[in-house]
Amino acid sequence: AKMMKQPMQLSQPTAGANISTLYKSKSKTRRTNIRDHACCIYFPLFYTALCLIILAYLPDTSNDEDLLPTHEHIKKKTVANKHNHDEINFSTPFPQSIRNDNLHEEITHPGNSALKMNVPKFWTPPIELPKSGERLMTKEEALSIGSKIRITEKNGDIVELETIFVAIASYRDWQCPVTLESIFSRAKYPQRVRVAVVDQMDTQLDTSCTVTAEECSVDGNSNILCKYRNQIDVYEMEDELAVGPCFARHIGHRMYRGEYYAMQVDAHVTFVQDWDTDVIAQIKVTGNEMAVLTTYLSDITGSIDPITGYSLRNTRPIMCNTDYESNQQGTFLRHKSQPEGRSSVRGSPQMEPYWAAGFSFSRGHFVVNVPYDQYLPMIFLGEEMSIGLRGFTYGYDMYANEKSICFHSYAIGPNMAKRNKVAHFWEHSNMYLGVGKKAMNRVLGVVHMNPEVSEESWDHVELDKYGIGAVRTPEKFFRTFGIHVREKKTEQDLCSFVQNRMHQMFSPHMRVDGMGVDYDQITFELKDHAA
Repeated sequence: AKMMKQPMQLSQPTAGANISTLYKSKSKTRRTNIRDHACCIYFPLFYTALCLIILAYLPDTSNDEDLLPTHEHIKKKTVANKHNHDEINFSTPFPQSIRNDNLHEEITHPGNSALKMNVPKFWTPPIELPKSGERLMTKEEALSIGSKIRITEKNGDIVELETIFVAIASYRDWQCPVTLESIFSRAKYPQRVRVAVVDQMDTQLDTSCTVTAEECSVDGNSNILCKYRNQIDVYEMEDELAVGPCFARHIGHRMYRGEYYAMQVDAHVTFVQDWDTDVIAQIKVTGNEMAVLTTYLSDITGSIDPITGYSLRNTRPIMCNTDYESNQQGTFLRHKSQPEGRSSVRGSPQMEPYWAAGFSFSRGHFVVNVPYDQYLPMIFLGEEMSIGLRGFTYGYDMYANEKSICFHSYAIGPNMAKRNKVAHFWEHSNMYLGVGKKAMNRVLGVVHMNPEVSEESWDHVELDKYGIGAVRTPEKFFRTFGIHVREKKTEQDLCSFVQNRMHQMFSPHMRVDGMGVDYDQITFELKDHAA
């Protein structure tokens, strides 16, 4: 098998920094050091008086509310030509690239124990979060996650912006560069976006996700990918090492570096104009620190105005249509086509039970607490129940967007011919025979969905990192939403309940500090005809 390549060098990397270094604390440390030296070194009286005068005029940062991560106490100013505002870069660790932070480690390939791979290490939060979800995070712990930048608008107003991490797993997908261009060109503030691509490719036949039609100019403004190349990280992997979306997205989660928000999308997605301000406004309306906006995306055809870039749809899908399915790997829950319509909740995203891999937007601590499991090779139809149920047990709540901010290119209609030419990871499945069934036993075992199987029959490695939390139980989820794990059946009225009643019933049980819905107060259990 071919060995893993190092991350692509897209440009000269910017200086990295430890995300836990805070603007306020560093400023206070600097002032403290100056005072210590002035007091401890015996200067002549004249110089002592001069130092005291200088100290009197230093800015007071003891009540600084910014808490912006910083690496150096230097301000730089660059002009963002296309978007008509100046960017003020406080030399924060954003964008903090995996290309220069030297945080890598060797792991064993999940489909071939004889193969070692060099991958990015997981990011370490500034303060320790509850281990293995043993309790709900405090609001203070949650708010410790998330970098910000400041920009000054054309009119002189200074705006503080939360940063956004975007994870994309691409398998030999020609549309990946188009998705990247859409992300940056249609963001209102592209300076706050950092994209991490896990690019699984045949280096003899495929082109990298970030290769541009022409070489980047010296000023970097020849095209959008050149302009924001320092905000794009690529982990390039030989296609023969690909063992499905779970492992690729696991590496993507390893590339997270403390951004305020975390988003996951497929490599063939098109965004609407000003998507970044739109989706942030939507998640803030929930008032829920533990909110995750997630859904199966609508098809791109006829969805975006080609002139303005804004959405032409006033409907969106909601996650509720799921049932049991079987294949050679086992019997599991699989999401079906989801109902699409206008939200019954006006002015806010709407609560839903399930998580979708094709679009997920949350606070950054979601990928810190619930990272993709490293040990799920050749799993394609089990990842969503794994992340969704693990997230539920950590205290996260799923919501359907009120408005879609991006659309998916499916292999249907006018896109059928082009999309059907894209290869799939299972073209090398003969190299990994038998590993998928073992991985499915782990998927189901972790989230308590195969009680008929002995616990000794599946792999328990690193469950402290990839297991369930203790805030809620999987069994509470099953009872609430009508899932019978022994009988392998589901109640059939779930969509009616989700579309019409769930949000109104559950949202009043939001904790007063906004740290998620308190399911201990929810006694509802879905049964047929009870929706």
